[in-house]
Amino acid sequence: MSGAVKKLLHEGKVVRVFNCGQFLSHKLVEIVGLQGGYHGLFLDQEHASSNLQRDIEIAAIAAKASGLDTFVRRPADTYAGVMAPLEAGAGGVLFSMIRNQTQAEQAISWAKFAPRGSRGLFGANRDGSYGLIPGGEYAEKENERVMIGVQIETQQALEEVDGISKIPDLDLLFVGPHDLSQVLGVTGQVSHERVWKAIGRVSEAAKKAGVAWGTVPADDEYAKRALDLGCQLFLAGHDFASLHAGINATKAGFPSLFGAQSGSISATTSY
Repeated sequence: MSGAVKKLLHEGKVVRVFNCGQFLSHKLVEIVGLQGGYHGLFLDQEHASSNLQRDIEIAAIAAKASGLDTFVRRPADTYAGVMAPLEAGAGGVLFSMIRNQTQAEQAISWAKFAPRGSRGLFGANRDGSYGLIPGGEYAEKENERVMIGVQIETQQALEEVDGISKIPDLDLLFVGPHDLSQVLGVTGQVSHERVWKAIGRVSEAAKKAGVAWGTVPADDEYAKRALDLGCQLFLAGHDFASLHAGINATKAGFPSLFGAQSGSISATTSY
């Protein structure tokens, strides 16, 4: 079972992931793999809550066959909700809308086996090779394999980012710039200096704690500025935006049929 994204982050490498949320399917996963350039897939269960465990499992199987890692973004609402995507074979969990250090610690505990956490030991799903790995070995391997990330996108999480970043076994701080812009009073203005100041605070906390951080770049200039601040993980590509771009490119290729008509897709998302 892959742990490639976690490994790359711990090696200090830059990681590129593609968001599969609104149109998650094994065929989309394979297309992303065939296109190349990406290390993994960001499978959404927050803004695409219709993506159930079976969808995650099929996507994880297709991703492994395509040489891609996976992790699931979801709220830290229930223990079962955290355990399910890991048993389906996802490479990790990114917890959205974390409010404080206490909630972050609880979420991480749900994703880890003893002695670190309280995840239930089963081992007969994909993550345990369907029961072929002995229990103790399985738990040890899973604790090592699973990547854990926390989104910093609420006011309290931003205020407690130094403490959150130091929680044992946290691998990634992820800045949700759009939701962060809301709590900073500049809704939707992801390039506002208030947002960049907050991003700088996350960057410093990550650096001090020795963990990676990531974000959703609005454009290449945004990505360059984040790189300069030490950003390692970039969510650079969305299924819905790519579909819009493809339709627009098709129309642009037939000016005799569509004339000057063209659509556009905003980079705005609620990450």
